Amino acid sequence: MDYQRLSLLIEERIARVTLTRPEAGNRIDQRLLRELDDVAGRIDAEGSIAVTVLTAEGADFCLGWEDATRDELQGSKAAVVDPFAAIASLACPTVVAIRGSAFSGGLELALACDIRVAEAGARFAMPEVGLGMMPLAGATQRLPRVAGKAAALALLLLGEEFDGGRAYACGLVSRLAADGLLDEDTASVVDAIASRGPLALRYAKEATVRGIDMTLDQGLRFETDLSIILQSTSDRAEGLKAFFEKRPPNFEAR
Repeated sequence: MDYQRLSLLIEERIARVTLTRPEAGNRIDQRLLRELDDVAGRIDAEGSIAVTVLTAEGADFCLGWEDATRDELQGSKAAVVDPFAAIASLACPTVVAIRGSAFSGGLELALACDIRVAEAGARFAMPEVGLGMMPLAGATQRLPRVAGKAAALALLLLGEEFDGGRAYACGLVSRLAADGLLDEDTASVVDAIASRGPLALRYAKEATVRGIDMTLDQGLRFETDLSIILQSTSDRAEGLKAFFEKRPPNFEAR
């Protein structure tokens, strides 16, 4: 696919996805949704990728939906349950870097990622209910799971706008960067993840994401099953060998 709304760069086991329409506030349209689906498929097909990082050009991460796209999604007879499912279901961990505003669908896109790094001056809002509408891409479900019920209801029902500090305090943001240092802080997070075993990362993510909806007993059994599978991989053997030889491991995702 010829990307018009984003760019993809894969290097050293890191996939870098960048929203590239700052003149439109990186707003979400049908073209961007198709490109996100395509890029997610390419990343999953690259079995050696350890982490995906999502960033955006311009002053704002994403100002939300294009009006026409919102109308299409709301009026579609074939309901779109999760427009960002491809990003949320990526096997490798995902990190999103947020500066400026992440509003409406932009916040929902960030919620579809695993780790959110934001500048202190970033802003987060879900204005839909105040306009007589409902969120379109999972905010009512992911927000309380990530930030807790109280914070989710403040954003959704009261229409409150969170700055980076408040978002960090409630867990919506995983790492808070001083203004101007977002790139450096994001790089440290991404590099730390990329240094780990890609298969172990994928299994740990799967156990966490799927296990949270299981009973504790089911989750523990699932964790054990994945751990047993990991024991049989070459990466597991390489990790042990590197530990005893006191050198960095050379993981190959197999």
